[in-house]
Amino acid sequence: MWITVCLFGLMLLVPLINASSQALWQIKVALDFQGRVFATRRVIAQIAAPVSYLLAGLLADNIFEPLLSPDGPLAESVGATIGTGPGRGIAFMFMLMGAGVVATAVAGFSISAIRNLETDLPDTIAEIPAAGLEAAI
Repeated sequence: MWITVCLFGLMLLVPLINASSQALWQIKVALDFQGRVFATRRVIAQIAAPVSYLLAGLLADNIFEPLLSPDGPLAESVGATIGTGPGRGIAFMFMLMGAGVVATAVAGFSISAIRNLETDLPDTIAEIPAAGLEAAI
């Protein structure tokens, strides 16, 4: 049950974060630079995916599964809540990822420069005259 709740929280937050980020990037980056900026963002995200897949497998098999085996170091603490045995290590890893997403959101909200980015950074689309806007689109 806990695994389902934590995974649901992770998957619920990801689209909200992505949509907010994309909207900010589109309104704050000048139209002349959007292609380059978005391509760079995409490359960074695409590079992170295979690295994370490789690390997730290694972490699950070599660290988290042994931690939550029936006689593992976390069997009495975390294992008492989510259980022990096969599959519990990767479940715990998913729970930590969900907690990491929430912690990142809370940290971003606590930094005023990030929290006020939408109001502090001028919109680039507002700098284009009305007649030029139609040509730009």
